[in-house]
Amino acid sequence: MFLRRIASALIRPSSCPKVSLSTATSPQQTQRDDFRTGETNPALHSKSHLSRFYTIPADVRKQVFSYGGFPKTFEKQIKTFNESCLMVREPAVELINYMNGADYSKPANRFVLYGKDGVGKSIVLAHLLHYGYNQEFVLVHVPWVPNWMKRAKETANSTTHEGCLDLPLDGAAWLIHFKNQNSKLLAKLDLKVSRDYVWTKRETTPAGAPMLELIDHGINRAKFSCDAIAALLGELKQQSTQGKLKTMVIIDGFNAFFHPQTRITTENKVRVTPDKVTLTKPFLDITRPDWSNGVCILAVDRMALTEDRMESELPMYQLRREGFEHLDPFVPIRVDNYSEEEYYSCVQYYLNRKWIQTTEQGFDKELEFLSGRNPFKLMELCASL
Repeated sequence: MFLRRIASALIRPSSCPKVSLSTATSPQQTQRDDFRTGETNPALHSKSHLSRFYTIPADVRKQVFSYGGFPKTFEKQIKTFNESCLMVREPAVELINYMNGADYSKPANRFVLYGKDGVGKSIVLAHLLHYGYNQEFVLVHVPWVPNWMKRAKETANSTTHEGCLDLPLDGAAWLIHFKNQNSKLLAKLDLKVSRDYVWTKRETTPAGAPMLELIDHGINRAKFSCDAIAALLGELKQQSTQGKLKTMVIIDGFNAFFHPQTRITTENKVRVTPDKVTLTKPFLDITRPDWSNGVCILAVDRMALTEDRMESELPMYQLRREGFEHLDPFVPIRVDNYSEEEYYSCVQYYLNRKWIQTTEQGFDKELEFLSGRNPFKLMELCASL
């Protein structure tokens, strides 16, 4: 019954008049006409901006998010609305406050985002990516680890790590993503590699070569992409500690590195564990606290696990003992469903973009009941029929 009513109430752009949210809600509830903020610099976002939407400039979106960073469903919404709008939420503001006041001469702080399915952990990470870009951090960003562990494009036996498998095409794709996000900053910093890297008898990257040369080698010679990533992340750790740059590590689905098995198989059709995938080690190394002038922000998610999803969303369960001990100590940051203010701000945004139109009063209460204020469920309920 509820679904039938909601289907009839939510009509895509037509001639039906729109009811404003202020007439659809009870008078005793606090309303805010302005659901946007003009402050587009994430470093300046504070509690005064909570529950408001801000717009990511088109050029920033192209550089930072062209190869990942937004969930696919959210990307569709961005294309439909023709703007990249993110809500300023409490977990993001809390982390921004921590980073604005951090002492980067100390070992890199580790933060772990966690929460139930669909609460918006990936969108919070996108907000923090924008912060890192504006603050001139070198971004080490993995949009979704399970893409490697569940849907590897190609596998090959590693020539440098016996018994391990390379993911050459995935490695090359990640280097393209890294280069797209950081090419301007790397050129400005004029970073050089600190030692010789020998790939074959004829192929080497000599000490003193530009960092971009190391990256390009991994892209152009996908066979060496995983080894190039290991070399690149090692250089970033070393040179960050030396004070030549600041590094921000953002990894979504981090707990996939500690799942008992992947969907990657050997030639004998035997599934391998994540530690037998050569891409795993560099990203575990860079999330250790043995370097400075950087920060690690990681998200754990039930959806990241290949099988046997844990009932609890808490980091201790999602990371298992090995992952928990790897990160300990870390600062856990919980992401919850929308608050009442966030929920009404989101509905106002949908109304403003003419994405929902209705002639029924109380539609917002029905949406609130059906979605439980879960951001993903709300987006699904408001999706096109």
